[in-house]
Amino acid sequence: MTIQLTWPKILAWRLRRQFVSAADGSDAVAITRRLCGVQTQVASSAQLAVAVRSARPDPGGIGRALWEERTLVKTWIMRGTLHLLPADELADYCAALATLRTWEKGSWQRGHGVTAAEIAAIIEAVPEALRTSRPASPALTRDASPVLIRDASPRPPLPQDASPSSALTREELVEAVVEVTGDEHLRAALTSGWGALLKPLARLGELCYGPPRDGRVTFTAPRAWLPGWPSELPPYEEAGVRLARAFLGAHGPATPEMFDTWLFGGVARKAVLKGWFRDLAPELTKVETDDGHTLLALTEQLDELAATKPSEGVHLLPGFDQYILAAPRTLTPLLPTAAKPKVSRQAGWISPVIVHRGRVTGVWEAKNGRITTDLFEPVPESLLDDAISHVRSLLATAPPEA
Repeated sequence: MTIQLTWPKILAWRLRRQFVSAADGSDAVAITRRLCGVQTQVASSAQLAVAVRSARPDPGGIGRALWEERTLVKTWIMRGTLHLLPADELADYCAALATLRTWEKGSWQRGHGVTAAEIAAIIEAVPEALRTSRPASPALTRDASPVLIRDASPRPPLPQDASPSSALTREELVEAVVEVTGDEHLRAALTSGWGALLKPLARLGELCYGPPRDGRVTFTAPRAWLPGWPSELPPYEEAGVRLARAFLGAHGPATPEMFDTWLFGGVARKAVLKGWFRDLAPELTKVETDDGHTLLALTEQLDELAATKPSEGVHLLPGFDQYILAAPRTLTPLLPTAAKPKVSRQAGWISPVIVHRGRVTGVWEAKNGRITTDLFEPVPESLLDDAISHVRSLLATAPPEA
């Protein structure tokens, strides 16, 4: 069976499913779960992405969920980018993404200045370093150089609700890895770039962000930091089906290729991707759009999709918002071709956008307490003014970056 749907209906449904049109998300964890993660390369954008979707915006909600309740986790995951995820779903993302081990390719190793043996040594050494190293006491630190205390005594398995045995700054982690491996060359490799050599550890479920210390990022192990972390990752066959189902539940109807682009950057192993959608097929129905595309929707959501009325609302969404990131840049009903250069910019930068009728109609910028707009298409002035006032009030109460 195939049903017909127009893009205005689909986009209006996405706005509602993603808590945009009604702003009725209950809390940071629920919003992040529905969105399948919130990108946090720019932490202020992640804060605003949650706030504009919240029934009761909570400026401290993300920080509390990350560092006190541990119900959110911050880590490099989809497409190698930094995201917030529900802590109890991270294992599924790691299991699915570990099916593509790009760091084992010679081209990746050459591009990052390491050999196959060195990246293998890093992957083995980081978990050991996080398990057996702890930050130095200030009384034992004679200068600004990181001093690590090594504890080589045997340790029993960590209980699932344990606190981390260590949360190390990047400098401390590099020192520990060099000590574990005895390879001084790794110091330069690990301290250059944006953590590229640590990202495989995040994908494998061996590393995530720990609580900030003196304004500096720290890293820890999910098995020690997150309550309920499993003894091993779930089967990738099952994890991938769960992720595809969740993706379609917020960003659908869509194609397997759209899911691949969002999760892997478009380079998933084809057999793996086909297997996930084959296993999910009994829950899916084909949808034909008004511009001739064939997409997949969760059958249980068809009635809701069909009953959705096109949106007339105007919304301001932050940079790197999932409403944009989870859709192809070539999806012209969402992102008009002429607008693409101002939205999807160099170095992967995604601008804050103005959305009217589910479609990007402009970009905006906040500077010195003022919000300026650049419209590509006309929007109702009163609705735009209301959206600007709402975002301005959220920005005024935004907390320090988590």
